[in-house]
Amino acid sequence: MRGRWVLVPALGLLLVVLCAVAARAQGEEGRHGPGFGARALQAFIDGVQFGVIIAITAVGLSLIFGTIHLINFAHGEFVTIGATVAFFLNVSAAGPGWHLIPAALAAVVFGALVGWATDRGVWRPLRARGTGLINMFIVTIGLSLLLRHVVLVLYGNRPASYAQYDIQSAIDLGPVGITPRDLTVTLLSVLVLLGLAALLQRTRIGTAVRAVAANRDLAEASGIDVRRVVSIVWMAGGALAALGGIFFGLVEVITWDMGFRLLLLMFAGIILGGLGSAYGAMAGSLVIGIVAQMSTLWFPVDLQYAWALLVLIVVLLVRPQGLLGRRERVG
Repeated sequence: MRGRWVLVPALGLLLVVLCAVAARAQGEEGRHGPGFGARALQAFIDGVQFGVIIAITAVGLSLIFGTIHLINFAHGEFVTIGATVAFFLNVSAAGPGWHLIPAALAAVVFGALVGWATDRGVWRPLRARGTGLINMFIVTIGLSLLLRHVVLVLYGNRPASYAQYDIQSAIDLGPVGITPRDLTVTLLSVLVLLGLAALLQRTRIGTAVRAVAANRDLAEASGIDVRRVVSIVWMAGGALAALGGIFFGLVEVITWDMGFRLLLLMFAGIILGGLGSAYGAMAGSLVIGIVAQMSTLWFPVDLQYAWALLVLIVVLLVRPQGLLGRRERVG
């Protein structure tokens, strides 16, 4: 608990610094055009947007690890599947040509079904046979390669974008600017994360998920249907991954390997926040997104992921269990 309370004054200090940067940025912009303060604040806003998108995709991966202790290497492909299914329904000549909003909703439902199908068709039979976690991890790598190349064959290797909300003018908010699309994506992502937190804390299924993650055997002895909880977690993970893929495709472009490129950042956010903790995945992903974007103020864009991973290493040297993780005895 002490580590969590340390975050409160740290966030307060961060807000004070941002207010000072914003005030300085307005003065600099008026004299010399966009100065360092304005660029830093813009990078921070971009980092928050990037971080909440990573968080949406990483939370499902964290919940899966928390309930069955499986590192699902194929989770990145769930992200790509959500983005490409929405593209097919929205843009593709072979699709129905739906507006992006109903296409996105259908893609999220499809992502949930993919999560449920992989659990019923692959992971549940392997768990019933007592397959070890290392063997199951190797299976996730094979499944990832299979799904990624199926998407490559069906979708192709050319980057594309959705039909709606593609080109927009930025809204000036003092020293920073943001398009209505990016602002909507950021706000929706925050609302989804807050709704997920409320679901985990205030509903019976959320309590059951937390109980299974804390102690699977004790939860089963208490009358919780663990298999049903695990199926729900897989469906939620697939749906959240699909939604994150759609959001990422909106603010960037849709590619056949977009989920694989995000996968390393998802793992970084989960480990930084604390393995198995949904709230840790949210906090860690937000830190990773902010660091990745703000590093571009001093270093080339190609190195932004490297600096985010460097922060992960530094934090784990100081706090090995992550930001919101719990200490565990070894042996």
